Amino acid sequence: MVADVDFLIADDAPSWFRRALHTPFFDEHVEVDGAQIHYLAWGEPGRRGLVFVHGGAAHAHWWTHVAASFSRQYRVVAIDLSGHGDSEHRPEYSLEQWASEVVAVAADAGIDGAPVVVGHSMGGFVSIATGALYPDDLAGVIVLDSPVAEPAHEIGVANAKQAFGVPRVYPTAEEALARFRTIPPQDDSLPYIIKHVAFRSLHEVPGGYSWKFDHNVFGAFKESIRAVALPYLPRVACRFALLRAEFGLVTHDIGDSMYEMLGRSAPVIEIPEAGHHGMLDQPLLVTMAVRTLLADWDHSTPQRR
Repeated sequence: MVADVDFLIADDAPSWFRRALHTPFFDEHVEVDGAQIHYLAWGEPGRRGLVFVHGGAAHAHWWTHVAASFSRQYRVVAIDLSGHGDSEHRPEYSLEQWASEVVAVAADAGIDGAPVVVGHSMGGFVSIATGALYPDDLAGVIVLDSPVAEPAHEIGVANAKQAFGVPRVYPTAEEALARFRTIPPQDDSLPYIIKHVAFRSLHEVPGGYSWKFDHNVFGAFKESIRAVALPYLPRVACRFALLRAEFGLVTHDIGDSMYEMLGRSAPVIEIPEAGHHGMLDQPLLVTMAVRTLLADWDHSTPQRR
């Protein structure tokens, strides 16, 4: 059960955020192909399910303040993909391996039936691959600002590794927290959310504190990060929706291209005033968009592709 979290809540945090962080959750683990995979779980087992998937170098708690609000109706889980958060590291990583972890966590969490998977950025790529590789195991996929596009030099793997830097050990947690940044940078992130997310990103190591993610996770991408899900997008057979951040990485052209690859049958919805990390700057709009899609999917018939 969740321990006291008041020290993670800034004094100026609004009431909805306080309620979300005080919503009880459990830390769970399941072994997947030799690695212990950690996930958070809210709500009663035996309900319909939602699985939230974080982006690259992030972790499950990036979703806490959004995911917790769904626990009154759903069994809700947020995964730490291997190499991230409190999950174990692997010698190598792949989109397909992460997809198998998503399915394993959903099966372990006591979800009734096939869940809807909600993925952000790289987690959206993982969610797309999961929908293509495990078509009978998902009821739907919602991705937040995950740009699936042809390879481009400026977003190659070397650039991503450079952006996240080399592993560093900081002598104090305070010094590490002062260095916390999002990639890409996002000036409008809400400080009270950043406080919670940044603290959950740290762990104690010999000599001080460092970030939890494995800097080798980018080995999962051989050339272009944006192209890794390209073969899988047209193969997604379940319900699908793309949430496009107004100031994010999914441009209008990329959104139109993804719409075509999905057979012109999946909605592309813009989140106004949102940057790439929509749960950090426009969390209530992201929550409302997901709720609206879930309500619509409960009362509509999907179009044929």
